[in-house]
Amino acid sequence: MIQRLLSLILPLLFGVILLNVFLFFLQASMIFFPLRELQQTPTDWELDYEDVWINSEDGLRLHGWYIPRQGARQTVLFFHGNAGNISHRRESIEIFHRLNLNVFILSYRGYGASEGKPDEKGLYNDARSAWRYLTVERKIKQQDIILFGRSLGGAVATSLAAEVKPAGLILESTFSSAGDMAAVLYPILHWVIYPRYTFDTATRLRQVQIPVMVIHSADDEIIPFRLGQKVFRAAREPKQFVEIRGDHNGGFLLSQPQYQQELGAFIGSLAVAAPPLLSQ
Repeated sequence: MIQRLLSLILPLLFGVILLNVFLFFLQASMIFFPLRELQQTPTDWELDYEDVWINSEDGLRLHGWYIPRQGARQTVLFFHGNAGNISHRRESIEIFHRLNLNVFILSYRGYGASEGKPDEKGLYNDARSAWRYLTVERKIKQQDIILFGRSLGGAVATSLAAEVKPAGLILESTFSSAGDMAAVLYPILHWVIYPRYTFDTATRLRQVQIPVMVIHSADDEIIPFRLGQKVFRAAREPKQFVEIRGDHNGGFLLSQPQYQQELGAFIGSLAVAAPPLLSQ
């Protein structure tokens, strides 16, 4: 009886091991979708900018844009999602520009002109490098920096916020963890697959002690609304939840002018005597 049972279990176990080995190396291509070519620059959007090159802690050369706003006191450190590159974030950059904010947006390793290949540890490293650039090289006060992360970038922004103390943290269309996303995408397989990446936003968020805004659409077809709610529940007070409408990639545009108004109100609350919000 035992021998028969083993003859059934061992091939199954071996199959699960082989599947895990195969998917371990495949997971990067299932999560990261970088594009190298920069299709536009802020000049095409009639915005001044500086090309920025910084070195990561592990020696990679990373590229980003610093987009100043005349008279701005606060700066947004922008962490984008898992696809494309910084040249595809025009609409968000323009919104922050209208809100009287400087923007620094960094290409993760392997994205755009940045060297290397993306992985979870590397993206967190890149975030720390971006923070160091703003606070050390540009000498911007940490209380004048706001972290913004969209989708996968929310996990990156949260990890950084757990280590430093900016003015505030904005998480848009962000998942609670890679494991929770795996359960959504692979409801059966996720029980037997060992995750290479955790991107555990909810756990790291419990360590964050600054004001947090969570933005999510009930119509999000990629990251379910309930995962955005789970992110919000994990955040400490003071915190704010903003429900928008529309799909994962375009909801923030479909939800105008509410979206920009909510952002402006939250950002304005982060600094005493903040400069007035300007329109473009």
